[in-house]
Amino acid sequence: MIWRVTSGITASVQPSAFLGTKISVCKGASVLSRAVSASISRQPLVAPIRAQGVAAPADTKAPTTTKKTDTKSTVIITGASSGLGLATAKVLADSGEWHVIMACRDFLKAERAARAVGMPKDSYTVIHCDLSSLNSVKQFVDNVRQSGRPLDVLVCNAAVYLPTAKEPRYTADGFELSVGTNHLGHFLLANMLMEDIQHKENDTNRRVIIVGSITGNTNTIAGNVPPKANLGDLRGLAGGLDGVRSSVMIDGGEFDGAKAYKDSKVCNMLTMQEMHRRFHEKTGVTFASLYPGCIATTGLFREHYQLFRTLFPPFQKYITKGYVSEEEAGKRLAQVVSDPTLNKSGVYWSWNNQSNSFENELSQEASDAEKAKKLWEISEKLVNLS
Repeated sequence: MIWRVTSGITASVQPSAFLGTKISVCKGASVLSRAVSASISRQPLVAPIRAQGVAAPADTKAPTTTKKTDTKSTVIITGASSGLGLATAKVLADSGEWHVIMACRDFLKAERAARAVGMPKDSYTVIHCDLSSLNSVKQFVDNVRQSGRPLDVLVCNAAVYLPTAKEPRYTADGFELSVGTNHLGHFLLANMLMEDIQHKENDTNRRVIIVGSITGNTNTIAGNVPPKANLGDLRGLAGGLDGVRSSVMIDGGEFDGAKAYKDSKVCNMLTMQEMHRRFHEKTGVTFASLYPGCIATTGLFREHYQLFRTLFPPFQKYITKGYVSEEEAGKRLAQVVSDPTLNKSGVYWSWNNQSNSFENELSQEASDAEKAKKLWEISEKLVNLS
């Protein structure tokens, strides 16, 4: 394998300069964000808009069947055209052991990105997938099946973060954009692909990985910086998050773009645990979540104020010392994909200052089994799986 753990995995939370329940990587993010926001005049409100997907070129919608002689494992990575997703795709593709299916909204951007970082031509396939459209997710699954590649690992990485939005935006199906994309799109994708990922009954490397966030964990400093994640009784989600029949926020409150992202990350971590409870024992598939560290230069902050985007990277590098490059974060996520020692199911992985992985603790809400069950049942109805 391409990964080697340099120290043993422990089940206890280890202290870290940027992780865990004591100190967090991105604790400066929300603090700096609030300071920047306070120094910038309130921008005019923008009218709510519906998500518009970027269509794939016609000749990319039906991938050709893979050669039977190809013995590489196959991993799907959503949001693989930039940031953490692209860095992870490159690590796995360069190993020679993996074929990466890049599930991306913008086909041409993904293709150019793969070429720009030097991914071998035969190591990846770009297939259009817009997680803000349930129909696009379904079409993506059909295209993956047409490719003929047996699936080994699914990585749910793509995310929308709108911290400065004053008004909600919506998915093609009418859900608030952050939760609709980050949670509901991935929820449908993971459920539909469970049938495919169970193809190797004796293979221990079948995994579903959902990227979490420290900002969704209220047992950390970062998770306690307002607005804090809080799903409440899920009344907004149960109402459809459409802003008409119910609030666009999961807890039924007023719209807050930063909170919507944090709430969606709690949903991601709850979904991982519920999948573990429902499927691990009977399928052998490993389910895991992770927080790879604070990637201060990630495109995830593209919707933030320019002043924040300028100050945040050096702030993390020289003040909090919590900076993690996209390359290092990509190695960590690739480790969760491929390392045989990280095959424990139901785990939320983190890394310490020496880049050693360990099992971290989730907050009370992010590990609430009853809430996870309720979230699952509501989400099934919203994406028409029930």
